[in-house]
Amino acid sequence: MVSWLDAILLGIVEGLTEFLPISSTGHLILAARVLHLGGEAVTTFEVVIQAGALVAVVGLYWVRLVAMGRGLLGADPAGRRLLRNLIVSFLPAAVVGVLSHRLIKMWLFSTWPVVAALAAGGVLMIAVDRWRPATSGRRLESITPREALLVGLAQCLALWPGTSRAMVTMVAGLLLGWPATMAAEYSFLLALPTLGAATAFDAALGGRLLLEQASPFAVAGGLAASGIVAALAIQGFLQYLTHRGLAPFGWYRLALAGTVWGVARFATTT
Repeated sequence: MVSWLDAILLGIVEGLTEFLPISSTGHLILAARVLHLGGEAVTTFEVVIQAGALVAVVGLYWVRLVAMGRGLLGADPAGRRLLRNLIVSFLPAAVVGVLSHRLIKMWLFSTWPVVAALAAGGVLMIAVDRWRPATSGRRLESITPREALLVGLAQCLALWPGTSRAMVTMVAGLLLGWPATMAAEYSFLLALPTLGAATAFDAALGGRLLLEQASPFAVAGGLAASGIVAALAIQGFLQYLTHRGLAPFGWYRLALAGTVWGVARFATTT
């Protein structure tokens, strides 16, 4: 059973890590192990709880969403281009995710795959932060369809839990020469279709089982905690990026992977 306290704790973990390049899914899997939670219902909750974080993006980027809506009506060319690019970036991971959903849940939602992905992503972020191309004063509206497709292909890597959707999106943007804050904001907006589709898909498949093992009150509490913490995390992360790089997050991933590996090895030998 998922208690209301478990749900709120998982919501805090989700909100804090969803938009940082450290893997929310990986942290949720590890947090569930610490709380001694497991099973299909918990795995579903680890995905569905993303809806709270998405509400934070809607609230913070309402102006962008209105511009894209106006673009659909032909009243905002820049908004239409941004919407087109988000759709292009969304499609690759959506197709691969639907085709590989059950295999990912079966083989990768466990500690060791997460540890491996955390470590590999940490090394990648440190390297990119040191040797990435010089950035320019570009804006979201200047993204080309080719760049959007490359980011979308990179997003497929994030289907491996522990990799981090935010990390691969930002790293791809940085390698394309985007400023760090621009790459982060594109990652936030791309979360809306990507995580929205994943949340709806998992809720449709496992929602009934989830509500059998967690009360609606607990689920609502987890979603609220996720949304509030995510809004604070987004604003803090953007302020951080205006002055610093991504290397500290890479070192954090390596430290976390090493700690989890050490604890797990110790547990198996005692």
